[in-house]
Amino acid sequence: MPFGFLRRKGGDAATADQAAADSPGHGRSGPARGVAFTALTEDWRLSGRMEIAGRLSDALNKREAISIADVDWGPPDSDSLEPAPGLKSVDPYDLILVTAGDESLPPLTDAERAALKVHKVPYDVALEVPPFRVIGTVYLHPGSEPDRLMERSTEMFVPVVEATARLGEQVVTDPEIDVILVNRFYLRGVQQVDKRTGEAPQKLPGQPLGGTSWQDRS
Repeated sequence: MPFGFLRRKGGDAATADQAAADSPGHGRSGPARGVAFTALTEDWRLSGRMEIAGRLSDALNKREAISIADVDWGPPDSDSLEPAPGLKSVDPYDLILVTAGDESLPPLTDAERAALKVHKVPYDVALEVPPFRVIGTVYLHPGSEPDRLMERSTEMFVPVVEATARLGEQVVTDPEIDVILVNRFYLRGVQQVDKRTGEAPQKLPGQPLGGTSWQDRS
């Protein structure tokens, strides 16, 4: 396999290094378990198991190398992958997109269930993470706009639900996977869109009849 194949190119994630030391560990402790995952870099698709305790997003947001096993790899737009037995760990900085199934979520405590009830606002967006484009829904706290995703944050990966990722015209994520974790350090553009078309909503002619319309929010 190529030496340093996951090495970051240029300065794509260089600004992340300054924030890494301040990153809190959000993951709830517990025994490590193997979680099936698929990850995309600029040049590669990786599929295997991550050895993590707690949530996959929390493990990635710790910005520490994660042990991986049973890894297959190939081009990002290929479904035909080959074994890569030499890959034993992965640096989250190198991953642009990560997906996993429901088994990546451990059982919730009562406190965690209560925390999930905090009101958030859904936004349908297109995220430009070259060479990929992700279309789906992000949930943000009231008062936050999707453009804020471009700002530096302690959370390296943002979940996008009911999401698909494309490389050019080709869908490169499993349609059965509902959530894509997007590495914000590769994020180059955010646009509110109509998820049915992937394009910005078209404003209708005429004037609203009163109240707050979707045009006022867009």
